Amino acid sequence: MAMWDKIKDQAKGLQQAQGARGGSGGHRPSGSRSSGGSKAQMVSMLKSQLTSLKTELKSGSYRDASMAMCALVAAADGNVDPAERQHVEGLIVQNDVLQNFPPEQLRQRFNKHVDQLAFNFQQGKTEVLQEIAKAAKKPTEARAVVQTGFVVAGADGYIAPAEEQVLREACSVLGLSAQEFGL
Repeated sequence: MAMWDKIKDQAKGLQQAQGARGGSGGHRPSGSRSSGGSKAQMVSMLKSQLTSLKTELKSGSYRDASMAMCALVAAADGNVDPAERQHVEGLIVQNDVLQNFPPEQLRQRFNKHVDQLAFNFQQGKTEVLQEIAKAAKKPTEARAVVQTGFVVAGADGYIAPAEEQVLREACSVLGLSAQEFGL
């Protein structure tokens, strides 16, 4: 069974178990879509799956593509304010899988990409997507890059439409189906 089929089956089982207990499946901001709970569950499941792959995700291409993905998600709306940048940096250095890499390397790469996106969003986006595309050679890493993007995007319990769009674009450059991730 493919890894993503397992994730989807685990997510369904989690939903059913929470439904049987009367659980809500996550907190959603007011005005969010009804699928927000399932997105929160998907983010949780992806985070667990990433952690289980920690020993496989030690390459420089995963590190670099993940930092590009984090920057793209942070700047998805075309703007990254200093508080948001600091928040995402915190998520990066606290992420269990990304602890495979020195925090300063992660910060440096993330900030480089955020600066590119802040200076000229369209040009920066092209460059960031090119960096992300380098992970396409290894399917496990490619999927992990998208998972990392989901974890960052869903850290606040909600994945904004602009974040979903950049996640779809990352799937495209990685040769992955966006539908595989519920997009």
